[in-house]
Amino acid sequence: MRGAAVLTAAGALAGLAAAPAAAKPHHDEPLVIAHRGASGYLPEHTLEAYALAVEMGADVIEPDLVLTKDGELLARHEPVLDETTDVAAHPEFADRKTTKLIDGKPVTGFFADDFTLAELKTLRAEERLPALRPGSAEHDGEFELVTYDEVLDYVATLDRKVITYPEMKHPSYYGDKGMSIEDALADLLEERKLDKKRSPVWIQSFEYESLLNIDERVDNRIGLNIDGQGAIPDATLDEYAETLDTVSLNKNRIFPRGADGSISEPTDIVERAHERGLDVHVWTFRAENSFLPANLREGSDPAAWGDYEAEFELFYDLGVDAVFSDFPDLAIAARDC
Repeated sequence: MRGAAVLTAAGALAGLAAAPAAAKPHHDEPLVIAHRGASGYLPEHTLEAYALAVEMGADVIEPDLVLTKDGELLARHEPVLDETTDVAAHPEFADRKTTKLIDGKPVTGFFADDFTLAELKTLRAEERLPALRPGSAEHDGEFELVTYDEVLDYVATLDRKVITYPEMKHPSYYGDKGMSIEDALADLLEERKLDKKRSPVWIQSFEYESLLNIDERVDNRIGLNIDGQGAIPDATLDEYAETLDTVSLNKNRIFPRGADGSISEPTDIVERAHERGLDVHVWTFRAENSFLPANLREGSDPAAWGDYEAEFELFYDLGVDAVFSDFPDLAIAARDC
């Protein structure tokens, strides 16, 4: 169709730079999407990371969604739990480790779809990038895993509008197992009456067909995530304009990186997408040198923060509609300057 267990503000912000006051959504300015919550500061996809992002003023929070064995939508970056939970420290689950194909490649680990939600609730979240984010890693073992339903319960308690932007992870992987992440998400949105065009829920995926499938069930705004670098033909953009609301682009699609990792002149993709009525979202903005273009890094320490303000400015000046950031406070401060 076209058409609770929340970290207190004081505790969540302890040791961080003071966050700006909570802001109302800026409909005439780029929206700030908290990528996996405030994941630069706290373990990703936890209710505490989402709550911190809201406290910082994020307009949107982004839960990645995977399916559990009993069909629940769990907020995790990937079906594999090894990098972001303490599952390996649970001897009772040692026999669950296995190898499966994701996107045609063998992956070995513990998969969320081999656990019931009750079992997953016994695990605790861990920082995915401890070497770069030791402050976040200090919270390993503190926070439980949460479902998208629980995230929606939390958002419903807020005194301002905050959009959730769930990403359906690897729909084809679940389809091959006889499971449908599209139906699970559509069922939940319909049940909560959040399946309308104006609902504060946008939907994203890297799989185009998956978006077309869920679009038959719900009227929410939908966007395709496009990785890589290089031009997107006009004919392709024309097709997307007929079927999508948003193209969500890797930064390199807009500012390509040279062989030395530096960036220079932008492409015209933002202008061409806007001409067709498509919103343009961009990912992912992070402060650490490890993720910045070579000509915006400061020093040689991969974990040190580089000139992230300059990177934000480059994209804001092009008129992008939203940015994904692990550091929503930094994105907001750069925007509001």
